[in-house]
Amino acid sequence: MILHMRKSILVLSLIFISLKTFSWGFYAHRLINFQAVFLLPPEMLAFFKPHIAYLREHAVDPDRRRYMVAGEGPRHFIDLDHYKTDSLPSGWKSALERFPEDSLQQHGILPWWLQTMQYRLTKAFREKEPDKILKLAADIGHYIGDGHVPLHACSNYDGQFTNQRGIHALWESALPELLAEDQWQLYTSRAAYWQQPALFFWQFIRESGKAVDTVLECERNLAATFPPDTRYSFMERNGKLQKQITPAFAMAYHEAMNELTERRLKQSIQAVASSWYTAWVDAGQPDLKVLLKDSLQPEVAEKVAQLNLLWLKEN
Repeated sequence: MILHMRKSILVLSLIFISLKTFSWGFYAHRLINFQAVFLLPPEMLAFFKPHIAYLREHAVDPDRRRYMVAGEGPRHFIDLDHYKTDSLPSGWKSALERFPEDSLQQHGILPWWLQTMQYRLTKAFREKEPDKILKLAADIGHYIGDGHVPLHACSNYDGQFTNQRGIHALWESALPELLAEDQWQLYTSRAAYWQQPALFFWQFIRESGKAVDTVLECERNLAATFPPDTRYSFMERNGKLQKQITPAFAMAYHEAMNELTERRLKQSIQAVASSWYTAWVDAGQPDLKVLLKDSLQPEVAEKVAQLNLLWLKEN
């Protein structure tokens, strides 16, 4: 019996550690896409709001593809510390001129992949293809969320080099699941237009890279003050025993980082909305109402127009 329990605990621990492969955690990715919809101007909201359930559910599609689609994994991260420089080429073609493609793939291509996704989303808006718009919007929301996670911007992605395995799941899964709904305030500014999307992609990814030391150091210092039995507990969830971080340790870690996870989550939401908005503007601001199966009633269309004027004045 004891041997069986030890094996079960070992399996559960391995499952817990493996969560590092699911960036931001399914809960947070869904939350990011869901919240981003409400930052859009009314002309876009009229199309996105009826499809908000799709955008939320399919926010995790890229993670589901990671072990089924060749080449998907490198799209979720970049090991900035591998390059020992801040002057990486902004564009993919320039990057290929400086580095072998297999090396780039090995160390992640996230900032370059985001540019490809932004181009594709803009094209889908321009060609008024609703299915593609929704799929690409959901996907780019995921990758932008990944770019705001410090551990996606370094090679020590799960603290494996600093004896901190499990920190990936702690930072991007446990903290949001335990604190976002009741403790965090996620209201943020509305979608903004990006003159040069590539610059914004690189900016928030470099910010993630600079925050890596804080993420690791705060956990290491805090763990020294928390005995193991006060850091983790086993709870029954959906009929199964699961290892979870304790609320006390999660809150202490959150405060030690000066609310870094909360701030990066909020920034992710605003960035996703801005990506969608920028793609729509660059596509010529097509009338998205015509893409709905049921066109808006005249009185609803008029209200949307009025709200849009207010939205523009406030921005």
